[in-house]
Amino acid sequence: MSLLKRIEGVKPKADGGAPPSSSGGTGLTFKRPVLAPARDTYFDLKSRVQNRLIAELDPKMDLSRTDEVRRNIQEMFDSILEQENLTLSRTERYRLFEQIVAEILGLGPIEPLLKDESITEIMVNGPNQVYIEQKGRLHRTDITFESDEHVMRIIDRIISPLGRRCDESQPYVDARLQDGSRVNAIIPPLSLVGPVITIRKFSKTPLTIEDLVRFGTLTAELVEFLRACVESRLNVVVSGGTGSGKTTLLNVLSSFIPNDERIVTIENAAELQLRQEHVVTLESRPANIEGKGEVPIRDLVINSLRMRPDRIIVGECRGPEALDMLQAMNTGHDGSMTTAHSNSPRDTLARLETMVLMAGYDLPMRAIREQISRAIDVIVHEERFRDGTRKVVNVTEVQGMEGDVIVLQDVFRFEQAGIEDGRILGRIQPTGIRPKFMEQIEGANIYLPPDIFGFHGRL
Repeated sequence: MSLLKRIEGVKPKADGGAPPSSSGGTGLTFKRPVLAPARDTYFDLKSRVQNRLIAELDPKMDLSRTDEVRRNIQEMFDSILEQENLTLSRTERYRLFEQIVAEILGLGPIEPLLKDESITEIMVNGPNQVYIEQKGRLHRTDITFESDEHVMRIIDRIISPLGRRCDESQPYVDARLQDGSRVNAIIPPLSLVGPVITIRKFSKTPLTIEDLVRFGTLTAELVEFLRACVESRLNVVVSGGTGSGKTTLLNVLSSFIPNDERIVTIENAAELQLRQEHVVTLESRPANIEGKGEVPIRDLVINSLRMRPDRIIVGECRGPEALDMLQAMNTGHDGSMTTAHSNSPRDTLARLETMVLMAGYDLPMRAIREQISRAIDVIVHEERFRDGTRKVVNVTEVQGMEGDVIVLQDVFRFEQAGIEDGRILGRIQPTGIRPKFMEQIEGANIYLPPDIFGFHGRL
């Protein structure tokens, strides 16, 4: 991979140096008194060293050889500091080098945040505000960008390898980083605070079911029940609000799929990290600059039916593809899974009805509800609590129709026990009701102990 595209947009200025300081000088060093604010002094130094470094780098340098690239940059960096006659402490020198390397090879000021595994979300609100989510809480950092153009360069660096664009004609974009982290960018004139970047980070090591039990998202009994649901090919919808952990839970549930089945995953931005051998990953495509070439999720769902899938996993149903997903579930593709934004299991059904209507067909509401009631077996609803924890709060069976109403029945329900030191106390408990689909689970030669459902004797 060439370095040429990496350094586009951060090339040296025509005069070969940084912008003049507020004191009118041509350059600032740490050796003499300065009148400019400390922040401007540092940016002036960083810009000058960075511009010289970029001018001396070979634009055809192979970025895949990371160690060699860093060594070359380090040698040039040391040489430039010596020529500039700059005296820096070891800490200042290290900080300046890492920031310049991040500008050339990484994502600039937010590169250290991407490397910090304790950070789950990064929010850039224009050049002067950068927030992070850490342990479920929002914190403002002291990180800033130089200007709106600086933020735009980082956006371009993220989306260019994916063939995406973000400009006045298309002022927002969804993308992903190489590690699968989800990225959304929106720029002026839609954003009034400057370019905005939101990064939902994905762990380099995918969370396991044991992790979710340790975090309190699930219980061991619920894990056993959900494993039985997936292995017996029940159709599952994972629902919840934004940031409630739907994709993470879907990824974990998909790990229960037997390794000898063919799985087709369909997503807007590929995020699922399945460990099975036979997985085909499909990703939708936005329109190009001429407004052509768009391939929506719905077309991929229809196409996947011709790919001989044992399981179809749609990362998220958010539009007319819901109709095709329901039809697939109703025509022999049992064991399929998807996620949906909603506030409760009942709201999930209402959202699905709305999404089916978005397909543009004049279908009677009863027909839509019958499709939903026959297609979906289980709704797993997850919530993000005020303390930042994420928990499964409902596991609900879709029992069928009574008149024009879809009948739901909770099999497990979260019971809050109180609040201690700001933490939500509680546990998801069985409701004492044995679901009707137990016959299908037992037909797959899976037998669950009675105490999972709150019974302490033989059923």
